Amino acid sequence: MAHAQTLERSDYQESSFWKSEVDMDFLPPVAERLPDTPLIVDLAAKGRSFGVQGGTLNTMVSRSKDIRQMVVYGYARLVGYDDDYNLKPDLLLACENDGNRKFTMRLRPGHKWSDGSPFTAEDFRYWWEDVANNPLLNPAGPPDFLRVEGEVPTVTFPDETTVVYEWSKPNPNFMQSLAQARPPFIYRPSAYLKQFHADFTAPEALEEEVDYARVKSWAALHNKLDNMYKFDNHELPTLQPWMNASSGKKIRHQFVRNPFYHRIDSRGVQLPYIDTVEMEIVSGGLIAAKSNAGEADLQARGLGFRDIPILRKGENEGGNYRSVLWQSGAASQIAIYPNLNVNDPVWREVLRNVRVRRALSLAINRRAINKALYFKLGHPGAMAVLEKSPFFEDKMRSAWAAYDPELANHMLDAAGLSEKDAYGIRYLPDGRRMELIVETAGERQEVENALQIITDDWNDIGIKLILRPLDRDILRNRVFSGTTMASVWYGWDNGLPGPYTSPSYLAPTDQTFLAWPKWGQYHQTSGQVGEHPDDPAAKQLMHLMHDWNNATDDATRSQIWHDMLMIHAEQVYGIGLVSGAPQPVVINRNLRNVPDKAIWAWDPGAHFGVHRVDEFYFEGGQG
Repeated sequence: MAHAQTLERSDYQESSFWKSEVDMDFLPPVAERLPDTPLIVDLAAKGRSFGVQGGTLNTMVSRSKDIRQMVVYGYARLVGYDDDYNLKPDLLLACENDGNRKFTMRLRPGHKWSDGSPFTAEDFRYWWEDVANNPLLNPAGPPDFLRVEGEVPTVTFPDETTVVYEWSKPNPNFMQSLAQARPPFIYRPSAYLKQFHADFTAPEALEEEVDYARVKSWAALHNKLDNMYKFDNHELPTLQPWMNASSGKKIRHQFVRNPFYHRIDSRGVQLPYIDTVEMEIVSGGLIAAKSNAGEADLQARGLGFRDIPILRKGENEGGNYRSVLWQSGAASQIAIYPNLNVNDPVWREVLRNVRVRRALSLAINRRAINKALYFKLGHPGAMAVLEKSPFFEDKMRSAWAAYDPELANHMLDAAGLSEKDAYGIRYLPDGRRMELIVETAGERQEVENALQIITDDWNDIGIKLILRPLDRDILRNRVFSGTTMASVWYGWDNGLPGPYTSPSYLAPTDQTFLAWPKWGQYHQTSGQVGEHPDDPAAKQLMHLMHDWNNATDDATRSQIWHDMLMIHAEQVYGIGLVSGAPQPVVINRNLRNVPDKAIWAWDPGAHFGVHRVDEFYFEGGQG
């Protein structure tokens, strides 16, 4: 990610976009805007070409709040993932890790926010002491990812370019958290925000600001303006490649290049190459049609596999774009989650029987689903990590995933469910027919299509599938409350874990893993709500996660990952169908440095973020 060569300040090239501002002394020249040690990007090592500055990139989102995607796509992080999903310093010059207990972060001297104010340890101190630990701004105190078994870190600021986070126990998840698609910002533009903080501003001046903003208190005002992820305050300085240039709610939001951005190419040209990004808010159903009409220079969000025919049609009929297929980063494109915490005591007992879960999985004809829905472009199999993860093993993807209805029938008989009605549907132990209601968010046609195929498959083993589409929020609340027998969602968001990735999503730590919502609630609320896990394998997952948190080396952490993944493969807590399903990506024909083959993943990866949109450019500087 960094380049071995150094550049003289005289090598830095001024951008035409900011030249008039520099000429009129509204902005310092580029040599004074960049940090003393900028991040020099090695494009050749990635097989990319040098770009030219200029142009406007058009993209679309379906909700006004999704302008935050600019923070996701921009992907300027303290540390971030490279192409191989290894963590590297980015905004930071370096980070020293002492046994996962002490992290010494070195800032780039001379680094500045987008308004030209210095980015120093004071911005970290301000967040930690005056925001995170201020009860008026943060009643709950510092965020959970900074707590290790309830303990918060000791945070010190030895000088203006050094920040130290230290715990008495290991916090191996700390660095990975900083690299997330939605990062926890442990720093703030303090020079700007102090204007709205009672400890730094005269009461009269603050009261005037509070009245003007029509909020109840200075704390409400501060929280409203301090939204680094939402990206909706155009006056809030940023470190991202582009800064918000639009105030208020609009249909088209404009983002312009950050004149103080910290990355340059090895010729001395400051990134991002593209001057302006325009993000249009459109109805989700129109994104494919508008892409087909050539209205997007870079688009994947809002496009699904079903849109490929219309996109290919536009491309072949002279559209100024090409459409490529990236691989999804989720562990499974579609996964069925039997709810082990369902309120119905009979169904709960049945679904907790591992032979039943294995039988449900064995009865599914995944090849037929892959052929019918994904033109054989996905990988049929159980829920497992993807090939690019170091933990991938084919035996995990094939575990209980072969199409074997005969074995499935035998297993259900052995589970004591051998009685059937005249139509071949099995009876539950209490005499009811085995009618398994599977609830979906009703948002993806491919889910409904897959369940139509599975309805026939499960009928062959004496189980009647009843499909119930619901609104996403209603579905989640029904699962969390134990009303739902089984639900459908994606597989694990992160199908690309490495040794540094927390395996917390493999253990019952969170209600959002739909197979064990009440066990997750129990952990999340320290036993206030939910149920204590009473499944031996689930308990073992919790022990392993605890061991991972306290492990001191990558070899131990990798072994724990393997053990946890094997438990999932054997226990079939989530029934995966197909992984690696293609994600269509529309790319302007003049846009360069965009990979033809890549992974589209929320975390790790931040969708386009890990592929470094700041390095994309238009041939000739115009779209």
